[in-house]
Amino acid sequence: MLVDSHCHLNYEGLREDVDGVLSRARNAGVGYLLTINTRLAEADEVCAIAETHPGVFASVGVHPHEAEKNGVRVPDAILAHLDHPLVVGIGETGLDYYYEHAPRAAQRESFAAHIAASQESGLPLIVHTREAEDDTIAMLTAAMKEREFPLLIHCFTGTRRLMKEMVAIGAFISISGIVTFKNARDLQETAKEIPNERLLVETDAPYLAPVPHRGKRCEPAYVADTARFLAELRGVPMAALARTTSENFFRLFTRAAAARDDGHRPPEVSALPMSIAGEPG
Repeated sequence: MLVDSHCHLNYEGLREDVDGVLSRARNAGVGYLLTINTRLAEADEVCAIAETHPGVFASVGVHPHEAEKNGVRVPDAILAHLDHPLVVGIGETGLDYYYEHAPRAAQRESFAAHIAASQESGLPLIVHTREAEDDTIAMLTAAMKEREFPLLIHCFTGTRRLMKEMVAIGAFISISGIVTFKNARDLQETAKEIPNERLLVETDAPYLAPVPHRGKRCEPAYVADTARFLAELRGVPMAALARTTSENFFRLFTRAAAARDDGHRPPEVSALPMSIAGEPG
């Protein structure tokens, strides 16, 4: 069974057919999903999806693109949303200096508030970083020295240096469908080196559909294609990579593990198809 550790089920393209999206995911061997919040105003939406769909969890946070208009300045703004038992992480948050839809100072201020909320609550921080490696490393490393907190770098597309620096402070690294792109040679080389115990997979659906679906709307089912490619890249059986990444998800997101153990589990999930797994169920 696989886990899609990062998708946006409340986004256009998925929200119109959540039941169908989840059915297709489970037919592809994807059992659990984490639907990610990008604005606090949408927190109720992602929580409602998690409540009504067993095996789905939610996060709460503000994307760096939203940092100027919707960003948070104090951790209390995040902490107020964390009582829900299916809210298992904080974010996504972070820094994006590529698009710069928000001023860098506003992004850093909002990011700092999310870090503080993770430090106080103990819930994992889900980080987006693009063209902002130096500030991302500096802020997370300094904060980790002050007070440790669980950490995930999602949709990793950075340098080997960023991967090494993040692993050194205890971060998990999540790989998306970008790794399957022909022009992602540097990322592919870095992805080979991520320690097994820190590796997760995701779709970031409805974005970033992997090969062979590139150009289409992405769905959580496609995390199986990313996992297959990653398994081949790392020279391990698909079943082993699925088991490792799923175990890592629940080791990082301990509240998700607790909810699962309390019965928040998906209906029957298909075995990984032979065309993906490369071996019988």
